Amino acid sequence: MRFSFKRDEPQVLDAEPTRAECPHLVGADIAGVVHGERVGGDFYQFARATPTRVLFGLLDVAGAHKENHGIVEAANQTFREKGPECLASDRLNEADAMMEFCHELNVTIVRAASGVRTCAAFVGCYNEDLGTFSYVNAGHTPGLLRYGSDVSELAATGMPFGLFVGSTYEAPIAAVPRGGALLLVSRGVVEATHKKEEFGLERLKQQLEQTPLTNAHDVASAALQAVRQYAHSAATKNDLTTLALVRPRPSKGA
Repeated sequence: MRFSFKRDEPQVLDAEPTRAECPHLVGADIAGVVHGERVGGDFYQFARATPTRVLFGLLDVAGAHKENHGIVEAANQTFREKGPECLASDRLNEADAMMEFCHELNVTIVRAASGVRTCAAFVGCYNEDLGTFSYVNAGHTPGLLRYGSDVSELAATGMPFGLFVGSTYEAPIAAVPRGGALLLVSRGVVEATHKKEEFGLERLKQQLEQTPLTNAHDVASAALQAVRQYAHSAATKNDLTTLALVRPRPSKGA
């Protein structure tokens, strides 16, 4: 199966199901962008659960691409199939459903790896009616939530997937205000180095503060552009993946 996907270059088609088509959202915009060589196991994924509820995730399976490819594929299948199942009911408790979904992802990775294989992940469920999202940060780089000039961190709420079948996860709820944005980045973004100094989370936060919140693809691409300018050619030698969700202000007269 072929999927279209967003890159920081003209859109292309790729045979890998690790590259997912970005869904259309009402009142918001979401996009994922990939840059650099496919050397590791980070990927983004989306799945619509209901007419007003969309799952999104940025995951990073440890190890080289050639050895973790099967695990990535198994996680993708669970994301696309189990996610909508867990979040389908209109009457569910969204936080409980997210915890159940993340348990399914965790078990899938443990079984596909036939043992321990760390997978840091940030998985969320966006509610288009409310402009909120419930999320699990399983040992992932903090998500960055911007409103105005304030950027807050969404830190880990549990251990990475792939360690223990019985792991449990908390799923808090956050809001993306009108005129706000959520940015997720893979570990390779914050760990990109120049003269032995990492790009780091603080530089990423400063960059997000200055980025116009026009649309999700531009916000995700701007983060990659910043790290490329910082780390130069070193930024092409690792997986660099970003995901952004932007909720623009209503246009005047709307």
